[in-house]
Amino acid sequence: MGIKRKILLEEEKIPKEWYNILADLPCPLPPVLHPATGKPVTPEDLAPIFPLSLIQQEVSTERYIPIPEEVLEIYKMWRPTPLYRAINLERYLDTPAHIYYKYEGVSPPGSHKPNTAVAQAYFNKLEGVKRLTTETGAGQWGSALAFACNLFGLECKVYMVKVSYYQKPYRRSLMETWGAKVVPSPSPDTEAGRKILEKDPESLGSLGIAISEAVEDAVKRDDTKYSLGSVLNHVLLHQTIIGEEALLQLEMVDEFPDVVIGCVGGGSNFAGLSFPFLREKFKGKKIEVIAVEPESCPSLTKGIYTYDFGDTAKTTPLLKMYTLGHNFIPPGIHAGGLRYHGMAPIVSTLYHHGYISARAYHQLDVFDSAVIFARTEGIVPAPESAHAIKAVIDEAKDAKEKGEKRVILFNLSGHGFFDLSAYDQYFAGKLENFAYPREKVEEALKDLPKV
Repeated sequence: MGIKRKILLEEEKIPKEWYNILADLPCPLPPVLHPATGKPVTPEDLAPIFPLSLIQQEVSTERYIPIPEEVLEIYKMWRPTPLYRAINLERYLDTPAHIYYKYEGVSPPGSHKPNTAVAQAYFNKLEGVKRLTTETGAGQWGSALAFACNLFGLECKVYMVKVSYYQKPYRRSLMETWGAKVVPSPSPDTEAGRKILEKDPESLGSLGIAISEAVEDAVKRDDTKYSLGSVLNHVLLHQTIIGEEALLQLEMVDEFPDVVIGCVGGGSNFAGLSFPFLREKFKGKKIEVIAVEPESCPSLTKGIYTYDFGDTAKTTPLLKMYTLGHNFIPPGIHAGGLRYHGMAPIVSTLYHHGYISARAYHQLDVFDSAVIFARTEGIVPAPESAHAIKAVIDEAKDAKEKGEKRVILFNLSGHGFFDLSAYDQYFAGKLENFAYPREKVEEALKDLPKV
């Protein structure tokens, strides 16, 4: 009795600044390199792709960056998001652990992605951009950018990874409802897409291919810029409002996490929750921070820490990150938002230097955990978020075995209402585990750039 299930912040308590972890990073972040010269990129190099304000955020070392008033007003459509105590799950697991989750599925597109989509659309609009292009995997990011572009009167073109385009038709419908044009990638609309289709007409696509198409589209038009949903510093920056709110909400119930968990594909929702807590870890707080990825696309746990392209057609600058190789084509698992060959450079640096740990799980174990969560807490989680839930359940069981009280916090980054076909396949016994073979990883890594 008396345990709070929902910890709610008042609207006026929405954080007014994003947290920039680069100000506190204990280890230097390797520079982004120009692929032609091997030298660090300049703002001029990035200008064809991004507006100046986002380029400035990308390289800033200021600890806090103010959130514009116009962005805050739109955030109020769904923020602050609730922090829940997973009491039913705790009872089901019979664990002494306290489990909390920050629920980002209350946003209009149903995930954490509009935290950066709204910000990016705002800064592009401010600089006179008329049209944005982007890629999307499972559709969460494409939906968020379509939503944001609609609010600011911008055109939006989304290159959706082909396997997800057909697996998740209602995400396409959602994007089109907000006015976006959506095509399956690889597509005949770009030179990069046409080249892929010539080699493999049945290509399932990948985020790397979709990025190539979106970047090519953007640089060919003066009225267009490219918008990215993860990986880069400014994207992760915008997501930190999640962790800043969670800190305030946990203070309200006099708790602080021993463990912080998030799923990782490119790194944005994980960073959004964990970076403000890592700030506290750098100050001396004892916290374990765990990134969870699929066994079928294990960039952190099986990739190499090196410079690589962010896309398949080699059009992006070189990022030092954990990568499976820009030619890596992952299997068509339903956690489409985690099917990226690389990892955010900041997340990669933190992992490389031991400030965070990583785990990889099989698809069936993840869906087992998702169903447990749905049947105890009531929310059907996105397949991506369910990776974090699997790690949470493992941690809670470990706490029980050791008889420890442990406070566990994770990011429930989105709901799974547009992923019910995946649940259908799971219940029908049609989903299979897939651990990407080491030899396939090595094959994809053969074409790494020479730096």
